[in-house]
Amino acid sequence: MTDQQVASDGDVPSRRRFLTALGGTALAAAGYGYGTGSGGSVTTDSAASSDSHPASEDHVATLTALASAVYPSTVSVDSSFIERHVFGRVEPEPGHFERLVAAIEAVDDHARARFGDGVTELSAGRRRQVLQSMGVTTVHPTADGTTAEQVRFYVVNDLLYALFTAPVGGELLGIDNPPGHPGGREAYQRGPGGDDR
Repeated sequence: MTDQQVASDGDVPSRRRFLTALGGTALAAAGYGYGTGSGGSVTTDSAASSDSHPASEDHVATLTALASAVYPSTVSVDSSFIERHVFGRVEPEPGHFERLVAAIEAVDDHARARFGDGVTELSAGRRRQVLQSMGVTTVHPTADGTTAEQVRFYVVNDLLYALFTAPVGGELLGIDNPPGHPGGREAYQRGPGGDDR
């Protein structure tokens, strides 16, 4: 690893700048539609997912680490969240999880080649820098595109979809009842302004 390969700490993108670079991806992923069954409801129960997926514990750990780079600073998730909300949902289409795993491995390989460590060993700022140096923040998500486009499609979009269809993400957007999480009786007893009826 040469000095030219490692940027200074001043070049590490802030979380706010990184999310700004992603633009409207958060809302786009939330409304993307994959992860829904034929009835339109989102399934997040791991029991409803396929019997197995190709992700190992290392893949889950790497995606969890990348979540710390992609998610707002007010959100902190662990591997069980990723296991349940990313890999525990109904597979959007055959082979999706395999391509997600391949995209995770591409990010980790890039991190090792460019920064000398795997994603899980880097700080959240460096993880953002890994994604940025791959060009992920400047491309459109494309399932069969370049490596950067596939990382944007599978890694970033899946993480954002998981966040904004879970209660914690719904709170960030001011949505009491994200798809698949009805929120209980109290949610239906409030008026449009949030006041009790």
